[in-house]
Amino acid sequence: MDDSKVVGGKVKKPGKRGRKPAKIDLKAKLERSRQSARECRARKKLRYQYLEELVSSRERAICALREELEMYKQWCMAMDQGKIPSEIRALLTGEEQNKSQQNLSRHPKAGKTDANTNLLLGN
Repeated sequence: MDDSKVVGGKVKKPGKRGRKPAKIDLKAKLERSRQSARECRARKKLRYQYLEELVSSRERAICALREELEMYKQWCMAMDQGKIPSEIRALLTGEEQNKSQQNLSRHPKAGKTDANTNLLLGN
């Protein structure tokens, strides 16, 4: 009696599936394993370097944003006391100059400043 089965038109014999393992030299196998481990450690090192650089750049960005936030807080406190910080004054006068130049190019008689802007600037 034969233990073989017919599946899908093919005769299959019972036993181990897949390829039979080739007789590999043990030293070559160990060397490949060592090489693979070296490559894995190198990839891990690169990944950690990349992540450390990313963290460092994000920390620098956070510090810059905190400084900017502190500057804005100081501006708000000054404005609460009725003072206009020189930086804001420069921004407002710069915007007003741009607007007046645009208005002059459109309307020759529109060289006057807005009453609210004059109040803010203390004019």
